Amino acid sequence: MVINPTYLAQRTRQSINWADAQKRVLQSYREWLRSAPEIQTMYSLNIPVARLRTKMRQEFERHRYVNQIGVVDMLLFQSHTEYQETLNYWKQLPHILKYFRAEEDPNARRPQNFMSGFLEGRN
Repeated sequence: MVINPTYLAQRTRQSINWADAQKRVLQSYREWLRSAPEIQTMYSLNIPVARLRTKMRQEFERHRYVNQIGVVDMLLFQSHTEYQETLNYWKQLPHILKYFRAEEDPNARRPQNFMSGFLEGRN
């Protein structure tokens, strides 16, 4: 497999207005949903495609009520960066599974600071 760093690369741009931003968000959302089966096979995930798509939707829904166009553009840039890194196989399995950690272990939480995590025996 030849590594092509420009595969899926896009130029960064700003949205002209809210209609343009909405169109770009829907386009990004559809790209993610269409790539779910490929992500499942590429990373050999033991997770059904429907659950992957549900998690993708939840990630988009987290930012549903953002009302500043600059923030929407920044979130779109981050989304496309994640998409490119995922489909280029630049991530490892733990990077993908971190999105499902809260569902697997309901008591999972990040330590408040380094020292409390250290004293709990967590890394």
